[in-house]
Amino acid sequence: MTAPVPTFPAIEATVFGETAGTVVINGISHPVSGNDVQAVRAEILALVTGTALEMGRPVRLTTRDSLGEQLLAVHPDGHVESLTDLDATAAVVVTPPRHRDLETANPLPAGPLAATAAAPRPTLNDFLQSRPPAKVGPATMGWQGNLRRLTSGLVSLSPSTFELGHRDAIERVQRSLRGPRTVVVINPKGGAHKTTATLLLAATFGTHRGGSTLAWDNNETRGTLGWRAQPARHQNTAVDLLRDLDRFNDVRNAQLGDLDNYVRAQGSTQFDVLASDEDARASSTIDDQAFTELHTTLSRFYRVIVVDTGNNMRASNWEAALAAADQVVIVSTIREDTAASAAWLVDGLHEKGHAEKVRNAVTVLAAPSKVADAQLNRRLHGHFASLTRAVLDVPHDPALVDGGTLNFDALSPVTREAWLQVTATVADGL
Repeated sequence: MTAPVPTFPAIEATVFGETAGTVVINGISHPVSGNDVQAVRAEILALVTGTALEMGRPVRLTTRDSLGEQLLAVHPDGHVESLTDLDATAAVVVTPPRHRDLETANPLPAGPLAATAAAPRPTLNDFLQSRPPAKVGPATMGWQGNLRRLTSGLVSLSPSTFELGHRDAIERVQRSLRGPRTVVVINPKGGAHKTTATLLLAATFGTHRGGSTLAWDNNETRGTLGWRAQPARHQNTAVDLLRDLDRFNDVRNAQLGDLDNYVRAQGSTQFDVLASDEDARASSTIDDQAFTELHTTLSRFYRVIVVDTGNNMRASNWEAALAAADQVVIVSTIREDTAASAAWLVDGLHEKGHAEKVRNAVTVLAAPSKVADAQLNRRLHGHFASLTRAVLDVPHDPALVDGGTLNFDALSPVTREAWLQVTATVADGL
């Protein structure tokens, strides 16, 4: 009787940029990450080696990039042999050999890891990183979660698609960052939902990341972010912090706790607010130099800074914030005038050479009432989807109508979930 031909899994691996990638085996995605391309490549190699070990035979690894292709043979013992002379770099695709290939191909040369493979010998860390993803826990939301609680766990169902998406969004918000990151919220028209968006982004980041998040009102003179934040024992603003900034630039003596006299802690949402100048008698303003000095210092104390901008895109501090942005968020209510302002803004950014920041931007469309204009919403999606990385909708919420102090707990579950998805999408760009 002829022995059955073993079935090899379909494997694809891709490196994104320099620190992340993914390996897909039989439709199951295994994210990989590292401090640099070499570390990512080593993790991919560990996963491919594990597959070869499971199969009990070598598999073929093809790497492709702008310079050409390289064919490698990955053995179960971790040895990698170069079958071509081309160098391997960023994007890689793994193709396991067919059973017939193994029978007819010339024997693979024995030896250590090929020098051109540019991957180190697999280590304990590689082995640990090759572990499969953790098993998905039981449902905690929806009727599935209610049933589990009612039966004290005797009936434990898998989470719904909604809950899986919810968990995925939280993981994306919580992912490790490569240093401090700045999110800038823009639309040159007042009433465009900028301040609300800034507060809700910061609240979502703070809630799920456990702090180290700042919402900063970068208006030239007075903005409303400080008014809508939970009050503090002081009324100090960015102007006061700028005046005392030297004490925080002394690395030996500067302490995060000392910032409490300038920022306003937001309780359970675990983020701070830095207000703009609130003194009607004052004549001071924050310009580009002042913004840069503040941003440099604050980036030493906060992992995520969410900046609420003013309405003057020609102001030097507005332009400085845009220059510092790792992620731009274009926000608009679903109204003709506000949307036209956002579209005009995008045109202006292209003219000023910021096309790349526009392409990577996230557009947020906020419903101004319980029933938004569906036709206008479709037009906005069509327009901004062709210009920015993502377009997302957030619902109208009665708890936000009065424009008063933000109470995150008063928001509806639908609103909180929508902003979680927005924040996760923003985090994808950080």
